[in-house]
Amino acid sequence: MNSKVAVVILNWNGRQKGLIEQYLPSVVEYSKDAEVFVADNGSEDDSLEFIKANFPTVNLIPLDKNYGFTGGYNRALSQIEADYFILLNDDVEVTENWIPPLIEKMEADKTIAVCQPKLLSYKDKVSFEYAGAAGGYLDYLGYPFCAGRVFQNLEKDNGQYDKEREIFWATGAAMFVRADVFRSVGGLDEDFFAHMEEIDFCWRVKNAGYKVMYYPQSTVYHFGAATLQTNNPKKTFLNFRNNLLLLYKNLPEKNFSSVFFKRRCLDYLAAFVFLLQGNKEDCKAVFDARKDFRKIKKHFYSKRQKNISSYPSQTLKKSLVLQSKLFHRNLFTQLEDYLF
Repeated sequence: MNSKVAVVILNWNGRQKGLIEQYLPSVVEYSKDAEVFVADNGSEDDSLEFIKANFPTVNLIPLDKNYGFTGGYNRALSQIEADYFILLNDDVEVTENWIPPLIEKMEADKTIAVCQPKLLSYKDKVSFEYAGAAGGYLDYLGYPFCAGRVFQNLEKDNGQYDKEREIFWATGAAMFVRADVFRSVGGLDEDFFAHMEEIDFCWRVKNAGYKVMYYPQSTVYHFGAATLQTNNPKKTFLNFRNNLLLLYKNLPEKNFSSVFFKRRCLDYLAAFVFLLQGNKEDCKAVFDARKDFRKIKKHFYSKRQKNISSYPSQTLKKSLVLQSKLFHRNLFTQLEDYLF
């Protein structure tokens, strides 16, 4: 089916978890100017049957197994003809007129390849949500943060980020992507499986000369951690391993040795903190992540040769860990003067 805008939701056992009934109705109601697709990542519940019976206008793309966030989206988007893709998590409630303002911005400026709306918390609708808030950034050591969220510190939305701006990365929870650019840069890297893949994707998009933007004219509400809970050791493993893969794949050569030495120290410090907190499984996950990274990084060598350049704009030239933990700078407004 050929559509100008395709909203694509990746589902895995969403019926069993109550996500389809909770969040899909708002997407169907407020996405009249787009085609809505649900790509099913090999669900073992009755997700497909339930959607067919209750949401007949939704297009279904059944996949034979769980390919993760990256593989699921790559396979689904390869089957859709559209000018723009909107990758939308299955635990996002959208609002009226959430699509047109951002598509209009992308139509007006062909250098904008990726953008995101304002992401607020479904559980606390006056606060920013962890996964994307008002747009994503990265420090030079690879630690991601957002306007509205530094580590676990979430800000209230008081209109302080109601100005559109260029960002480093857009959240995979509600990512608007120019379809031809998605294909030209190679889509999502399936070696990531899930977590950090949108940062890697946006880094490649920026290396290709395009912009990634945040637009507050649209707001969505994200529940967050519906697939993997925040304190799940598997999530800890993926976050630490994939962050190392992100750096190995994209870091400028001149920064490589210094950054990886500092990250090794900080990762082991994080593992020690987990242990002090009694989180033995999370502590082990950090060591497992570094071990797995060492095992598979040789397969990333060719990817590294294709991607290394310089740090993109919107990179924090200070250590986020030191700024937050030592100097107590936990608001984006206290950090933005240190951006490249």
